[in-house]
Amino acid sequence: MGHNHDHSHGMTGTGKHRKRLVTVLCITLGVVVIQVAGAALSGSLALLADAGHMLSDAAGVFIALLASWIATRPATDQRTYGYQRAEILAALANALILIVIAVVIAIEAVQRFGQNPEIQTGTMLFAAIIGAVANAASLFILQGGRDESLNLRGAYLEVLGDLLGSLAVIAAALIIMFTGFTAADPIASLLIAAMILPRAWSLLKDVVDVLLEATPKGVDVGMIREHILGVDGVESVHDIHIWTITSGVPVFSAHVVVQDEHLSPESADRILDRMQRCLGSHFDTEHCTFQLEPASHQEHEAHQHA
Repeated sequence: MGHNHDHSHGMTGTGKHRKRLVTVLCITLGVVVIQVAGAALSGSLALLADAGHMLSDAAGVFIALLASWIATRPATDQRTYGYQRAEILAALANALILIVIAVVIAIEAVQRFGQNPEIQTGTMLFAAIIGAVANAASLFILQGGRDESLNLRGAYLEVLGDLLGSLAVIAAALIIMFTGFTAADPIASLLIAAMILPRAWSLLKDVVDVLLEATPKGVDVGMIREHILGVDGVESVHDIHIWTITSGVPVFSAHVVVQDEHLSPESADRILDRMQRCLGSHFDTEHCTFQLEPASHQEHEAHQHA
């Protein structure tokens, strides 16, 4: 049944906030240089761990920026949704990088216990404070877009972890400075690793949901079915599928059984318009595909789904 609806994909969630990512990338790289130099001068593993975490964040932001550019490439006959899923693959890479960084930090921290390295706490404290200030600024920049894109959410969570990591390094530096308890340095490193893993797991879980084409969070399939069945002339609905191409681009399709007398061009257009408006306004799903079927055709639908 033909019907003229706009199915343009538009800009993805990450693409809308590209300038935020560029700014955060520049800030993060600057802090990485300062913290690596500070770690080399002070001998602090915690500061080096924080620098490594921030370097992984910078790599993740760069991947997200690259993916957001790739995602703007037009669709083709071979890739009918274009390259929008590239953003999800970038988020997957971010999650895996975070997990690797956390494991490496934990191993190095455990090996440090029992050693008594000399740590220049003044340099360690100065570099950690700079990192904390920079991370707070980056959090403020990313705040406005974290709910629109998995990549921005990943970047936001990573920067939040960096801020907490910097605060842990500051605490370790103060403890060592006033008590001489050098084990505070590997302890802070383990805390940084412990903060990274839950965030990485959460991001990885959301990415897997998108790749497995799970129903988007907050979408009630039963309620959608009720709305469709409430349209005059609709007898039943089946083969409902709702999935996400990339952040901010949900997709919906369904087979809608319509009473035969409502399948005139005018009635069919009215039904399609009403269902399209319903899903767009109530469920924030603009890319909808409906297959209208006459009630007399139901016996031909041998394999029906939800």
